[in-house]
Amino acid sequence: MNYVFLTAFLSVFMDYVALGKSNLLVSRTALGAMALANVSDDEQASQIISSAYEGGINFFDTSRTSEESEKRLGSALHGAIRKDIFMATKTRATDCDELSRDIELSLAALKTDYIDLYQLDNPSFLPKLGGKDKIVEKLLNLKKQDLIHHIGICTENFDMARNLLNDDGPWETLQYPFNLLCPLEVQELVLDCREKDIGFIAMQPLCGGVVQNIPLALGFFSQFDSAVPVWGAHSQEELQQILYFTENPPVIDEKFEQELEKARFFFN
Repeated sequence: MNYVFLTAFLSVFMDYVALGKSNLLVSRTALGAMALANVSDDEQASQIISSAYEGGINFFDTSRTSEESEKRLGSALHGAIRKDIFMATKTRATDCDELSRDIELSLAALKTDYIDLYQLDNPSFLPKLGGKDKIVEKLLNLKKQDLIHHIGICTENFDMARNLLNDDGPWETLQYPFNLLCPLEVQELVLDCREKDIGFIAMQPLCGGVVQNIPLALGFFSQFDSAVPVWGAHSQEELQQILYFTENPPVIDEKFEQELEKARFFFN
């Protein structure tokens, strides 16, 4: 298949959305680089990243927990195109020393002078300004130094996600598991994030591989225009499916709703 032609064609139709108060204008679909750590070699990983960019994706998400994915992302996206894309990574640092180390390592691996969105990854608590850990102060200082541009939280803790909405911290985005199998309360969380101008990034859009129907999954996301799903792609074929159905989601009609309910009933 001619992937160059197909991705160039699809890029014309990619939609973009403001990521909450960060005002980052990101592609409606993001590429999660964690999956690229499992791709057989650097060249194949680079081709997937390049095809994603050519297909209109300008938002790439990774984590310090996978140095290989950061390195592969940095190798593919450094240079002239850096100004046209947004990189997000995460840290599991629990103190300022660890945070300083992680930001230095991530900048080197990603081959960049700054990170567009820096996220605390599954913290055990929501750091507060003036807290003993000084995590918030450190993040704000990194932002003042222009090493990071925006700050977010990535969590699987629903209570923490809800508390973030009413917190006075510097949080501009929330990354949380969201897919067609999630309960209604998570859908309400997504809508509340929009109301509070918190950018919502949906991880596990296929529920960790449980959901196999990509068109159905993407049709579900088309109903939440403020949510940006992060998709992992292990091959060009997977990436092209994601790109195609992002721009050509199924019609949301009675038949679609029946398929959606059937999937929820089967898995729940």
